[in-house]
Amino acid sequence: MSSLRLNLVFVTVLVTTVFGGCRIEDKFIFHPDPVSARDPSHVGLSFENILFNTQDDIRLHGWFIPHQEARATLVWFHGNAGNISDRLLNIKLLHDRIKINIFIFDYRGYGQSEGTASEKGTYLDGAAAIKYLLGRDDAAARQLILFGRSLGAAVAAEMAIRFTSLGLILESPFVSIREMAQALFPSLPIAWLLRTRYDTLEKVRRVKAPIMVLHGDHDATVPFAQGKRVFEVAPQPKRFYRIVGASHNDTFVVGGEEYYGALREFIESALPAHRDTDRPS
Repeated sequence: MSSLRLNLVFVTVLVTTVFGGCRIEDKFIFHPDPVSARDPSHVGLSFENILFNTQDDIRLHGWFIPHQEARATLVWFHGNAGNISDRLLNIKLLHDRIKINIFIFDYRGYGQSEGTASEKGTYLDGAAAIKYLLGRDDAAARQLILFGRSLGAAVAAEMAIRFTSLGLILESPFVSIREMAQALFPSLPIAWLLRTRYDTLEKVRRVKAPIMVLHGDHDATVPFAQGKRVFEVAPQPKRFYRIVGASHNDTFVVGGEEYYGALREFIESALPAHRDTDRPS
């Protein structure tokens, strides 16, 4: 990157952060797509369209994809771009190979969900999603495995602190937004200007559920070393899985059957100890 471009990036971030506040900053972090033209039926899956409200009365949209052999539900917290319709192939592969219910929803401002995205908003959205599942009658819907990818890993970790779950899966997690800013622009003093935190490292220290961290070793978006740092501070029991050859957005394809086998093994290991426990609170 040229020095001119670096200077322009720095001036832009400086001006928008200091004078524009978090709303302008959020435009650098969140990249929602409001158009959601496809649904799980396009990949041969039955599903329920779910609408639910957050504590601050924002209407969110999600899909509940059941599996007839499910003993738990994967609650999916996606990354910062697109919407849930961009995850259909991944949903199909997880559903078929893991044999688990999947609940995936869009944060505020994404897809068919109302509102405008923010860090605080994504936490409110995550809490509303979990409360919706805990209110369902089907037992497997209340046995939760929290799954967060990239930015969603920070949201999932926050939910693992607030709610009881069987396990927490973090795929391609970053340490924090500030660490990501330093990684992207190492010569610029941008990080201290940012108000958004998404401090995955600090959150994961406080998680009491079993933790699995997965990261592609060719990830050019979130450095592999950041995923390792998140894993290192996580309390036991924990597992790390290196997705050989995977970058940031192709983990579920490049990882192949070994990737799904690692996920199955972690989820199965989390189930027996909680099989006869009461409903999570």
